[in-house]
Amino acid sequence: MAIEFPEALLARMRTAAKVGVLTGAGVSAESGLSTFRGPGGLWQNQDVMELATPQGFARDPQKVWAWYAWRREQALQARPNPGHAALARWEAALTARGGTFELITQNVDGLHQAAGSRNVTELHGSGWVLRCTGCGDERIDRTHPLPELPPRCAKCRSLLRPGVVWFGEMLPERAIISAQAAAETSELFLVAGTSGTVYPAASFVQIAARCGAVTVEVNLEPTPLSGKVDYSFRGKTGEWLPALLAAAERSDA
Repeated sequence: MAIEFPEALLARMRTAAKVGVLTGAGVSAESGLSTFRGPGGLWQNQDVMELATPQGFARDPQKVWAWYAWRREQALQARPNPGHAALARWEAALTARGGTFELITQNVDGLHQAAGSRNVTELHGSGWVLRCTGCGDERIDRTHPLPELPPRCAKCRSLLRPGVVWFGEMLPERAIISAQAAAETSELFLVAGTSGTVYPAASFVQIAARCGAVTVEVNLEPTPLSGKVDYSFRGKTGEWLPALLAAAERSDA
């Protein structure tokens, strides 16, 4: 993909010792996973209150788990795309030079880790974590299919729930602290594949800008963030991110 990127942006990519990246569902969509909002989104024909709230889970854990088991199966079949790979390569190159790369994701599918990303903050939890509603025990479990639905805790036999953040729940405090610190200290902050409408995630790029970072957006469509960042590119993250990284590597050479 031959694209001419602004030299000022490439120069910042070459020199930035601290980089922050926020990713959303658009990145995973290019691996075949459905987004939640928009045309054809997962919430279009579903009752959010029944599938993604503590109250819905309490009413019908079987129904909730049947839906999340389907999502886990989708994620197992998906593979990281070139956008995931580019971010992992960028992290590896920066950390090899002694820099810091903070990847903040709203996705719960684990595709960034599968691509090789190491420093990942999962704002909305992980679909691969099972959390006990009784004793609070948590574990990563990629078993599919699960031996029983709804699954139960091996320690106390209480119901297990998906380790994701549901509507009405607070984001993990540690994740918020990590993400905000990345926004405040980054010299370059990139947001990719997100609608820019979900807070507090959408606020991180604005925090980064106030703290002096060069800010970049890559997304298929314009978002509320498009007019607030230094550079905004339209297209698939799986095309633009590899192209952007390759251009910076060429100019560095």
